Amino acid sequence: MIDLRYVKKLVELLDGSSVDSIEISSDKGMKIRISKTPQQRGAVQVASPVSIPAMMPAPVAPPRLTPADGVVVTPEAPPAPAPEVPKTKLLEVKSPMVGTFYRSPEPGATPYVSEGSRIEKGQILCIIEAMKIMNEIESEYAGVVREVLVSDAHPVEYGQVLFRIEPNG
Repeated sequence: MIDLRYVKKLVELLDGSSVDSIEISSDKGMKIRISKTPQQRGAVQVASPVSIPAMMPAPVAPPRLTPADGVVVTPEAPPAPAPEVPKTKLLEVKSPMVGTFYRSPEPGATPYVSEGSRIEKGQILCIIEAMKIMNEIESEYAGVVREVLVSDAHPVEYGQVLFRIEPNG
């Protein structure tokens, strides 16, 4: 029998974390899998670049004093807007999962891609190991790899930028 309070607590913990999914197995054959995103069987998921608007905290107005207090407060000028970051023409390949990043199919082998490598759409860029499963990450773009932002055998987070690619460069 599954304790629904336990499952509800797992869902709450998952919602409050950067982890995308969790799977728990018992020695009695019971298995619970909770995922924030639907998973396709037998397919490698590759994150596409998504623009997420930054959350800005609401401005807090300073406390106002009345003339009866003997002090007159003049409102401050609103802060100047932050200068826009120049948009780069490089496309970003982000990690679709939490795991360990590998540049080559096995230790000592030639990396799948390096800076300056010309790539095609669908070409394997790297492997991310998650829960002892090797996930091949394929490029959604054709172009030239301009930056490799992660070192071999280092952990990566969901949404972390792995490569920057100049399209059709």
